Amino acid sequence: MQEPTFLILTALAAEPLHGYGVIRTVDELSAGDVVLRPGTLYGALDRLAEQGLVEVDREESVDGRLRRYYRLTSTGAAALAAQVERLRRHADAAEARLRRPRGRTAFGAVTLGVAR
Repeated sequence: MQEPTFLILTALAAEPLHGYGVIRTVDELSAGDVVLRPGTLYGALDRLAEQGLVEVDREESVDGRLRRYYRLTSTGAAALAAQVERLRRHADAAEARLRRPRGRTAFGAVTLGVAR
């Protein structure tokens, strides 16, 4: 799962949001690292809806413009939970390797740092 998709699903996990709400929430969740443009977002939302991960919750008119709210489906919630677990396993593996003394392999042998 690509990071923008993960963040879009995460944004919708708490409550239904309209497009601009998703954009703002993704910006907050990623601390500004992921910036979604409207065209990118709506393309992603269409794709996620086709996959059954999100669906339209409701539509309302605000200042003469249609505002569409999206929500996470149960399939989307399950996909997000699976991705969270996968990322957690990867982060745990990385953290364990960082704690290992440098220059030692998993089997205790010392590496010489010779380029191959």
